[in-house]
Amino acid sequence: MTLTNTRNIMELASSAGTGQGAFNVIHLETIEGLIGGAQAAGLPVILQISENCATYHGGLEPVARATLAAARMASVPVAVHLDHAQDEALAYQAVDLGFGSVMFDGAHYDYDQNVEVTARVAAYAHERGVYVEAELGKVGGKDGAHAPGVLTDPTEAAAFVAATGVDALAVAVGSSHAMTERSAALNLARIAELKAALDVPLVLHGSSGVSDANIVAAIVAGMTKINVSTHLNGFFTRAVREYLADNLDVVDSRKYLGAGRAALVPEVARLLALFASAK
Repeated sequence: MTLTNTRNIMELASSAGTGQGAFNVIHLETIEGLIGGAQAAGLPVILQISENCATYHGGLEPVARATLAAARMASVPVAVHLDHAQDEALAYQAVDLGFGSVMFDGAHYDYDQNVEVTARVAAYAHERGVYVEAELGKVGGKDGAHAPGVLTDPTEAAAFVAATGVDALAVAVGSSHAMTERSAALNLARIAELKAALDVPLVLHGSSGVSDANIVAAIVAGMTKINVSTHLNGFFTRAVREYLADNLDVVDSRKYLGAGRAALVPEVARLLALFASAK
């Protein structure tokens, strides 16, 4: 229970052939809502803090310490993960703060430099028992791959994993970041090819734009870690809007932020159960 190394959670899902939800932290209310959903489902969860989130809070440490503290109080296994770090120093800081995993996103580099820096981050993290995720190519919605038609090459992916020593790989299979409609079409055949070519779990970024049925099919085809942010942000924001519309005189922000937090719980529980049952 409580704060858990990401490796433990990922190995359980990978060995079972099921999916594992990884959901993005925005602020304290999302931390609490995400953990509340995991506890309602009785399932583990990975909480992700992105580089953008750290910037919003003026630095990684404040939001990281809040997330780690909440994870320690949880009644289910909770791992804390650094998501999409393009700053190498930020990845090292996350390791030193006690994160269970870091994702170094070197997709803005050319291939050789991506390998060099990712391998350096992986070596530092592994010396301290921390799991490492990486990405080959850029994710759609952020001016790169994972845009429609851009797919990760299995041969190149296998070479990248071998050269860097990473523990999991985010791959481009048709999803895109920040989608508000669940209309992305995943290339299930390419997922299966990547699964056959790699000996590390596959990670699906941009899952908010993918339907439940397509996510389940992706897990069956070989995907393990399922990242969701925008979809859950929508539940939070709609609940806040509804509360404010119904309570025009409210000035206590805990009232409407609490409504947003509460709205996350059932959807987080539903997604975790959906992913865990897919195999």
